[in-house]
Amino acid sequence: MIVTTTDTVPGEQAVEVLGVVAGECVLGANIVRDFFANIRDVVGGRSGSYQKVLRDGRKLAIEDMIEEAEDLGADAIVGVDIDYEALGETSSMLMVSVNGTAVKLG
Repeated sequence: MIVTTTDTVPGEQAVEVLGVVAGECVLGANIVRDFFANIRDVVGGRSGSYQKVLRDGRKLAIEDMIEEAEDLGADAIVGVDIDYEALGETSSMLMVSVNGTAVKLG
């Protein structure tokens, strides 16, 4: 499955628009990760554990979106948008949502 943030797939032509597809993933940040991230914030540097959570969430949401597109018979998903949002009273949950347009290529 071709997945792109651009409106088209270079060298290909969309012959049919199958509709909007989406994928979501909600992840909880655990207390140990929060503790080490807070230490990292104090001493500086990148928080590798949070970067991994972001990467994993994005990967899972994209996989979810691809599955929906495959069910429609799509060859590609164009115009993909990725959003991140903190959820919960203490923002302890992370939601990653992706959406795009499923198309048939000719």
